[in-house]
Amino acid sequence: MAVLGNAQNTIHVLKKHNIHLQKKYGQNFLINEKVLEQIVSAAEITHDDLVLEIGPGIGTMTQYLCESAGRVAAVEIDSSLIPVLEENLSGYDNVDIINRDILKVDIEEILCGVRAGGAGNPGAASIKVVANLPYYITTPIIMRLLESRAPIDSITVMVQKEVADRMKSGPGSKDYGALSLAVQFYARPEIMLSVSPDCFIPQPGVGSAVIRLKRYDNPPVQVRDEKLMFRVIRAAFNQRRKTLANALGNSGMLPLDKNQLAECIRAAGLPENIRGEALDLKQFAQLSDIIN
Repeated sequence: MAVLGNAQNTIHVLKKHNIHLQKKYGQNFLINEKVLEQIVSAAEITHDDLVLEIGPGIGTMTQYLCESAGRVAAVEIDSSLIPVLEENLSGYDNVDIINRDILKVDIEEILCGVRAGGAGNPGAASIKVVANLPYYITTPIIMRLLESRAPIDSITVMVQKEVADRMKSGPGSKDYGALSLAVQFYARPEIMLSVSPDCFIPQPGVGSAVIRLKRYDNPPVQVRDEKLMFRVIRAAFNQRRKTLANALGNSGMLPLDKNQLAECIRAAGLPENIRGEALDLKQFAQLSDIIN
């Protein structure tokens, strides 16, 4: 079993298996052992945990997860990497390698299947997600995880630095937007560490960061219609330089005209010339309830 985690061993595995990195899958492999250890530490993995890893690649981080977790479900979309994963993880009996697209599977079903097949008392395990995500589909994957019915405790992922900043940002910041509000409705985001491009093969053209999202048991705000609130949020930020009234009125996403929407904004106690980027999650929830 190859011990991975540095550039020399990773390059050896890639050459041995004649692996050509797939640009369509956004493959960038971590080659810094300290960063790998920091990710596992940030995720607070214990032997009581079931870990879902998305995009294990050649199994570099998977090895670290298997050492710390009770069980690991490694979901890899690239079928050419499955034999490599099976070889590199052959020394572990607590890993399930699953050749599927995480955006097309029932996450709850996969996790239940892994739990059922695990040893000991898999039903008692906490579920944590750890991943070095492909940057081009970071947002769809994170939103799918957050919106999933699966009882996920936390999500600790490597993402593009600017995306991590957007998830963490609050009202008034240039990074604040629909993603910030969507993430913060479901979880408490915390940036755990920044990672430079030279920690990967091949090197990405941008800086990276590890962010941990701790799921709320209950959302921090109450709202009558979540889907309507997120339509209001998307409409507000689709034309973020316009006033909120104009952005909502121009969107075509809401069942009211501009005058009615302006009336709702006033009823929420907001100035008529306010922009969406000035509202926090609680104010968006209040406004969507009035629109509803």
